[in-house]
Amino acid sequence: MFANIFSCVNPQFILYVGLGSILGLLVGALPGLSAVTGVALVVSISFTWGTNQAIAMVMGVYVMACFAGAITAILMNIPGAPAAVATSLDGYPMAKKGQAKKAILTAVIYSFIGSIMGLLALMLIAKPMSRIALRFSPMDYFLLSVFGLATVGSIASKDFIKGLICATLGVLVSCVGIDPIMGIPRFTFGNPYLVMGVPTIPALIGLFGLSEILEQLSVDVKKADILKIEKTEFSLSEIMKCWVVGLKGSIIGILVGILPGAGAPVASLLSYGNAKRSVKNNVVPFGEGAVEGIAASESANNAVIGGALIPMLALGIPGDSVTMIILSVFYIHGLIPGPLLFTETPELFSIIVAGGLIGCAFLLLLGYSTAPILAKVVKIQRKVLFPVILVLCVVGAYANSNSLYEIAIMIVFGVVGYYMKKNNYSPAAMVLGMVLGSLMDNNFRRAASLAIGTPNPIADMFFHPITVILMLMTVFSLVSNSKIVKNFLTNLFRK
Repeated sequence: MFANIFSCVNPQFILYVGLGSILGLLVGALPGLSAVTGVALVVSISFTWGTNQAIAMVMGVYVMACFAGAITAILMNIPGAPAAVATSLDGYPMAKKGQAKKAILTAVIYSFIGSIMGLLALMLIAKPMSRIALRFSPMDYFLLSVFGLATVGSIASKDFIKGLICATLGVLVSCVGIDPIMGIPRFTFGNPYLVMGVPTIPALIGLFGLSEILEQLSVDVKKADILKIEKTEFSLSEIMKCWVVGLKGSIIGILVGILPGAGAPVASLLSYGNAKRSVKNNVVPFGEGAVEGIAASESANNAVIGGALIPMLALGIPGDSVTMIILSVFYIHGLIPGPLLFTETPELFSIIVAGGLIGCAFLLLLGYSTAPILAKVVKIQRKVLFPVILVLCVVGAYANSNSLYEIAIMIVFGVVGYYMKKNNYSPAAMVLGMVLGSLMDNNFRRAASLAIGTPNPIADMFFHPITVILMLMTVFSLVSNSKIVKNFLTNLFRK
């Protein structure tokens, strides 16, 4: 089967992947739009196409859009998607130091590495790894989310307690809307607009985009301009020194991608946290422009592509929101993913892998060629750049669902983000709390509902092997990152 991966490739196939890659670059780089939007656009226009052409364009969009969110995260501190939040933590400080080109090229190279690693995993371990994913219980997904929050408390803020406060606030915001179990409104206070919850994209744009404008307007103009014109020479060998971090991030992205519902935000978060703990004596500290931070985030983010496709192709279970839409493409063309896919329609598997690999080539080509042009954005004068960013923020918030209400949400969160930054609280931790909160809420209550009718509900919820491992990982993360806990244990053992 693997020998015939490229049997479907012809000039027309490559053209469709290329067109999808260009669309993915444009859509992914715009605040408020993401790979989900790009793939949905392809679905809306491709239902009359042939199977090869439709899947080729979908894979081009998917691969490129997962990287493109890093562009605005680096240049404007506006993550194009929640998965790019971790990239902005070091990418934007690099851009402010005049290293925008280096930051973008780092994102390009490690997005390429992550994508290739994910697709290789898809080719080699689709069947065995999908079986492992099926063993995760709802409690395991809950603990995976808690582990993510324990990690974000340490990576998104210099103050561990402030980071956890922001993450917890994000979880509370994620609880607004319809209760997923009972089906009744929660924390809406009679506001009909809140029934569907607080939209993540407008909140993200406000917390990062609008708040950045407000913060920069409060900074002395001369100091801000000095940051923009500073230049630093670099070589590709400097970027490639992080290959170990990229390899680890790719593995994390693959493993997280296999878990249905976890997705790229969780993967990039866990990878960034792992890099911050494992990388010692790096030249630039994390959070101040470390190349290792971008490498960790982007490699994991794009490795999720291959990981998320594994349960979708082998089991018919979408790994994330993008693969959920891709699944609809298959059904439109009369294809049914699942255990019989590899025997009944092996050509479908070949089309997907070939489209993904060619998409990786376009990622490297387009990313590398456009990086010098994109890097010049930081040289634009504030009086020109800030109105452009503001317009992008408004358009991105409105485009999420064509609602003026979401512009209001963006403004509210922009003001909140401004005051959070001024007081050294982390907007990144809050956004990731919002992303993980719904996963925590749904799975904990499902786990409790399943266990409550058993003879020993506590054992059924907490004493499975995977559950115990995840609990230990969470405790270790809290203990290793919290100075308060460390000091308490040190004093306890001294006594």
